[in-house]
Amino acid sequence: MDATAISKARLPSRYASVASARVVHWPLSPVAESLACPSGAGRTLAENIGHLVWNVHDGVVRSANRFLTQAGGVVSLKRNLIPEVGLRSANTARCLEFLRSSALSALVIVVILGGAAGQALAFDDKVFDDKTGVKPQSNPWAVFQFGFSAYKNGHKDQAVEAYKYAAENGQIGATWKLARMYAEGDGVTRDDYAAYKFFSEIVDQDVEPGSPEESYVSDALVALGDYLRKGIPGSPVAEDEVAAQEYYMRAAANYRNPNAQFEMGQMFLKGEGGVKASVKQAGRWFQLAAEKGHAGAQATLGNLLFQSGKIVRGLAMMTAALERASPADRPWIRGMQEEAFAAAGEADRRTAISLADDILTKGGSGDQ
Repeated sequence: MDATAISKARLPSRYASVASARVVHWPLSPVAESLACPSGAGRTLAENIGHLVWNVHDGVVRSANRFLTQAGGVVSLKRNLIPEVGLRSANTARCLEFLRSSALSALVIVVILGGAAGQALAFDDKVFDDKTGVKPQSNPWAVFQFGFSAYKNGHKDQAVEAYKYAAENGQIGATWKLARMYAEGDGVTRDDYAAYKFFSEIVDQDVEPGSPEESYVSDALVALGDYLRKGIPGSPVAEDEVAAQEYYMRAAANYRNPNAQFEMGQMFLKGEGGVKASVKQAGRWFQLAAEKGHAGAQATLGNLLFQSGKIVRGLAMMTAALERASPADRPWIRGMQEEAFAAAGEADRRTAISLADDILTKGGSGDQ
């Protein structure tokens, strides 16, 4: 059965084998974290690609647009399997930017051809023992996959052990997962200093922009910037805004990370981190982040436009950003938008609301 035939085969259940095909979820990057897969029963592999979605850190839901077919190795990479018109969301432009810019941003569906290849994936009992943990000399990538599966099934203690083994043996994705778990107290006691050390291990590795692992480095750089901006109480990590700015700049310039670009905009706006205050430079960084769908950047850029006299467009951008914002960002964006809304005239309000609806419908940052 070739890859085309497999992709058209109906799936009786989420993980079922169809003839010699098998669907496997692989460990994902920061961009594709927190997998949420609805049942695929009765649909083809190709159809399921359109239904598989995941939530990233900022809460935006994105659809997968590529998968791999494999027969002992990768034989094809198919992109843009979902038409852009099918992404009916205010976050369309943002989704597409992430999907295009990160080599690991897509959900990977692997089609394994042949019985021998399918059996090779039944590695759980080969790499992990419930009593003794990870078996000596286990393949680090297989252990990483086991850790990912254990995490998704709620066995986070096993996941941590597996990730530690994989991280110690060169799996950068496992190091990132450990960093995030310790930073968020997810399955472990929260320990920001432990997270800081794991993130540091990631950025110390020689990962070039464009590498499949760049999203791990990009996210780690931002995390380190966040820690250094405030320091970690009770640890050797003291507040250092200049060092924080350097980490943000690396992520913003080298990896085009929208969160880092937003933070650089904030630093230039306030003259922090050793940079001279410059509204022009701040606007440049906010624009770059806003184009990638960063709600905070869109709102702040909108406020700058509003303050400069571009009442309608600025208010429209803040209004659209409020609709797109994550729960954590909504309070401060709402305060900014409501203050501007109260200061605007009735005619400008009506026009801005209409323009905001247009921005949300068509996507984009609104600063056209």
